[in-house]
Amino acid sequence: MKILLGVTGGIAAYKAADLARMLVKRGHQVRCCLTDAGSRFITPLTLATLTGEPCFGANPDYHEWRPNPKVEHVDLARWADLVAVVPATADILGKTANGLANDLLSTILLATTAKVLWAPAMNKAMWAHPAVQANVATLRGFGHAFVEPIEGMLACGEEGAGKLAEVGDILEAIEGQGRASIPTLVGKHILVTAGPTREDLDPVRTLTNRASGAMGIEVARALRDSGAQVHLVVGGELAVPQGIEAFRVRSAQDMLDACLSLWPRMDGVVAAAAVADQRPDSFADQKAKKQEGPETLVLVRTPDILATLAQARRPEQWAIGFAAESENHLANATQKLQKSVWMPCC
Repeated sequence: MKILLGVTGGIAAYKAADLARMLVKRGHQVRCCLTDAGSRFITPLTLATLTGEPCFGANPDYHEWRPNPKVEHVDLARWADLVAVVPATADILGKTANGLANDLLSTILLATTAKVLWAPAMNKAMWAHPAVQANVATLRGFGHAFVEPIEGMLACGEEGAGKLAEVGDILEAIEGQGRASIPTLVGKHILVTAGPTREDLDPVRTLTNRASGAMGIEVARALRDSGAQVHLVVGGELAVPQGIEAFRVRSAQDMLDACLSLWPRMDGVVAAAAVADQRPDSFADQKAKKQEGPETLVLVRTPDILATLAQARRPEQWAIGFAAESENHLANATQKLQKSVWMPCC
């Protein structure tokens, strides 16, 4: 993919160098456009060295008069498959949202018909300002994508939402823009469950399983990249990819409640969670003390999430479920399907 990386004037500009290096390593052709303000934080030589391409914009070493001169902002706008602005300041967001252009990057952003992705970074009060949020809404209306800032320690010493997203998440979002969507999934709302559930015995001890949730998260990621609107109900501690609405849960009942609240507006569900099949019949408010001799733990069944969703489904809603087995995999999975009120969706 041919990526034009716009770098504007924020302290997070130094992270653009790492992003450019990672993109090149993954086989993308990268050209950088540096604003005057951005050049106070990172040099054109750094970006040109990492990409193997000239750094455009604020670069005194890239002279205006050269062989076969071109209308630079139009040429770069046509060249790019994607324009990614990392970091994006309030200034560049405002200019592009309102059709203003007074430097190379802002003119490229008005001239391009390529996809545009923004990774904003700024003070938390600036990010929350109504004018900035209105500009973000306008750009979303143009079809532009965003990797929103995360919470953390900001350069000003404050903590809050405004920190540049992790470089790995920005890389993933950029590559996601280059993937082809699946027409039958575009715009569909899909519920995905992932991860283990935990059933508490007391404030310290819990019943769970060895599932990490990685499979369900990768399913959610693939559906997102195919154009679906993904709603992930997840147990465990794994990070959730950008662009996926996530609901963190603990117990099987928590997962069921979250799924039931979402289910009426979903087109389908991929139930990939490793739900604990049993829970203790009671919960001790205080840590249970050691006892001499044998101890008995009474277990009761947790709700069957997929079966409950089946009972509340519309005819056009579909489901994909998984049967975690340690033996006789096909026979046990077939038996589970036959017991289900679902009809096979494929």
